[in-house]
Amino acid sequence: MKAIEKKEKTGLVTGAASGLGFELAKLLAEDGFDLILADVDAEKLQIAKNKIAAEYSCEIQLIVKDLSRSNVAEQIFQAIEDRPVDVLINNAGFGIFGSFNDTEWQREMDMLNLHVMTTTHLTKLVLKGMVARGSGKILNMSSLAAFQPGPLMSLYYASKAYILSFSEAIANELKGTGVTVTCLCPGQTNTCFQEVVSNGTSSSDNKISFNVACPKKVAKYGYDAMQKGKVVAIPGNINKFLSKLPRFVSRSTATAVIRKIQERNRES
Repeated sequence: MKAIEKKEKTGLVTGAASGLGFELAKLLAEDGFDLILADVDAEKLQIAKNKIAAEYSCEIQLIVKDLSRSNVAEQIFQAIEDRPVDVLINNAGFGIFGSFNDTEWQREMDMLNLHVMTTTHLTKLVLKGMVARGSGKILNMSSLAAFQPGPLMSLYYASKAYILSFSEAIANELKGTGVTVTCLCPGQTNTCFQEVVSNGTSSSDNKISFNVACPKKVAKYGYDAMQKGKVVAIPGNINKFLSKLPRFVSRSTATAVIRKIQERNRES
């Protein structure tokens, strides 16, 4: 086990049981943070805790909650018992594939609650203490999807655009307070995200997979950007180029390209 100097810092990570959330939690532990890890999957969350505890000396509090439920941000905030949060990482999320006319509303509402309501409310609750102390960092997980409309994943793309816009706006409001907000916008990343979107199809099975990133590298890129107080972080030169594509072609053309990619990736 690595000896870590105790600095009495606390990081709160949602969606911490796997993927980018788990990798970001490990980076916090490496930097001497105590952890509050929230996820809906109790078993995977305990496994994540055991892995981190085996390598780093830090306190780890687990909160098993469905972050897509109403008022869950308040429940999480109460569960941390007024512990000051130095870093908040709003990572939890999932996607839904299909024509908006055919997809299930309850699942879509859950996704919007998670991406929009829980992210916003938890940020608001934690932010007040950060501003009062004059320090703190927030990392919100958006996506390359935030930069253009996404047919066949319309609400996912729209919700990620919300997270980007929201993060940029409050980052501007918080200038001079000692608190920074960073929005991480990765492209395709090799996590379980694709399995949820595509009914068991992993990102490695995507037909268009030349630009699939390693979650460790994406997490490190986002973590370093957060530490530097960068507002928008887009890992990878290809993704940086794609984020600017709507500036050079019409929005209708960019939207048509995204549809072709979605259809190609998830065809039988």
